[in-house]
This record gives sequence, structure tokens and C-alpha cells, in this order.
Amino acid sequence: MVRPPNRHLTLRDVSEESGVSEMTVSRVLRNRGDVSDKTRAKVIEAAKRLGYVPNKIAGALASNRVNLVAVIVPSLSNLVFPEMLAGVDEVLATTSLQPVVGTTSYDPAKEEKTLFEMLSWRPSGVIIAGLEHTDASRAMLANCGVPVVEVMDVDGDPVDAAVGISHWRAGYQVGTEIAERGYSRVGILGTKMDGDHRARKRIEGLERALSEAGIGVADQMAYSGLSGFAKGREMTAAMLERTPDLDFLFYTNDLTGAGGLLYALEKGLDVGGNLGLAGFNAFTLLDGLPRKLATVDSRRREAGQVAARIIAGDHVFDSDDRRVELVPTLLPGDTMRDRLA
Repeated sequence: MVRPPNRHLTLRDVSEESGVSEMTVSRVLRNRGDVSDKTRAKVIEAAKRLGYVPNKIAGALASNRVNLVAVIVPSLSNLVFPEMLAGVDEVLATTSLQPVVGTTSYDPAKEEKTLFEMLSWRPSGVIIAGLEHTDASRAMLANCGVPVVEVMDVDGDPVDAAVGISHWRAGYQVGTEIAERGYSRVGILGTKMDGDHRARKRIEGLERALSEAGIGVADQMAYSGLSGFAKGREMTAAMLERTPDLDFLFYTNDLTGAGGLLYALEKGLDVGGNLGLAGFNAFTLLDGLPRKLATVDSRRREAGQVAARIIAGDHVFDSDDRRVELVPTLLPGDTMRDRLA
């Protein structure tokens, strides 16, 4: 069958190809109505042969929704978010819903624009990273008429539902462990990104725990741009040069922590003894390092899975508080000394 180029295929094309009426083709492709297995197979084969894709926009006019889930994250280059997205995809793959991803570069104005564009397609749900948004973004989320899940953080007031860990409590847990293992001169290596609220909360929790143990933060350094081994090496060298008596370094990200670990080992420092190190997020990418970096498992994949179940209507909340708080796990690795007796 010869057709003019750049023309959208229609139900009529599938009808002619399969020798079945348009009404029956429509029933098959929408998986509705009583159609024999033989006829159904004939229609599906014809549609595949032609490369026919149903017009979901037209089909959505009646319901005012499409089977898409808007997933909005700050970045895809930060390893934190692809793992959460994998959890979302695992669950939605068992449903008729399809995730569509937008990124914001940690920019509240870009998040607002991305959210506006994605909501204009009338998705069936929204999964968005974090709890901090502009007033306009929060208003759009509150009035979009579909389930909204703010994911990867529970330290705040969600618009609808929230799933993740408390980054403040996770930081507090790390600070408590630092004190209990006898470290007292602590340096913090974090990020300058104003939009990285979760890293800020970790630092605030850690500082509180140290303060309660009578320990102050001896030095602090922040970086701009992407996390990475090179950035971790560079910052660790600079911090130890200006504050050489530090006995513990906390990195808000495992990648910079890994760079710091490699630098410390290269310089022959007593890592895990006189110098403790810890990162955050438990990236499996780092399993091949010479030493296992102490870190915190932030349960990103599980957060994505639970968020997707909420969107799909398969999650039952335990109470009226629509927050699902996952419990992070501290993994001491080989870069922290044992607790004091």
C-alpha cells in the first residue's frame, strides 16, 4: 500500500490493512469490547506492520487525561536521580502509565516552567523531587487534579504526598556516629547550589548532633558545579592544607567523598584511624575502591517505587499524614574507626 509521505496513519489504514471494520479496530486497540482472539491478532499484526501509533491526545479528550506521569528531577547527571527513576519505571511498567522526565538544573524558575509545560499535557500524576518550590509551582501542584508525590525528602509540608528519608535525621545520625567513634575535629565538604535543599538539611542535622556532643565544625568548604572524584580530591587537599589537624571529613555526596578517599590514601594518611571519612548516598559505583567509603543508604530506588505505587493507586497510607518516611542506613565501611568502649 503506497501512501503520501509525512501523513499520520489512521484507524482506516489499519482497517484496510487488516480487512476489519474501523469500529472493531478501535475496540482492539483500546482493548475494549468482545472481539475474537483471531480478529484481535489480525488487527494487532496489521498495526505493527504499518507502524501505527494511536492518537492518545484524541482519546484523552473525553477523560481530559493522558496515561503519562510527569517526573521532574533536578538533574540526570547526578547519580541520585536515575536510581530513583529506575524505581518509578519498575512499578509503572506493570501499569498502563508511562513516565515522562523533565529536569530543572536545581533552578526554581526552570522547575516552574517545566511543571507548567508538563501539566499542560494533562498527565495522570506528578512525581517531583523535593518539597521546596516557588509559590506558583506549589499552586500548580495543588490544583492540577491528579495525585502528586514529592519524592526523596519528608522534611516539610507536602502538597499531597511525600516519600523519602529525612535528610536532617540522616545527617544527625552521621554526626552522632562521628562523636561516638571519638572524632572531634570535623570538616564538612558540601555544595554551593542553593537548590540542593537535601544536602543543606544533612549538614544542619550533622551540625546539631556534633553540637550536642560538644563538638564544633572546625572547617567547611563548598563547591559549585557537578560532583566528581576530581572535585573531591581538590577540596580535600585544600581543606587539609589549611586545617591540618582535622580528624574527620564529611562529604555530602559519595563522588566527592571517593575523590577525598583516593587523595588520602595516595598521601599515606591513616584512613579509618586517625582520619575518618564519610560520604552520602551509597552509590554501588564505588564498590571497587581500595577502601569501602562510609556512607548512608538513602533508599532512592525504594522511594521511586513507593511514589509510583501512590500514583497508580496501589499504596495504602497508614494515617492521614500522607508522608512515607523511609529509614536510611549508615554503612561504616572501612573509613571510620570502631565506636569507643
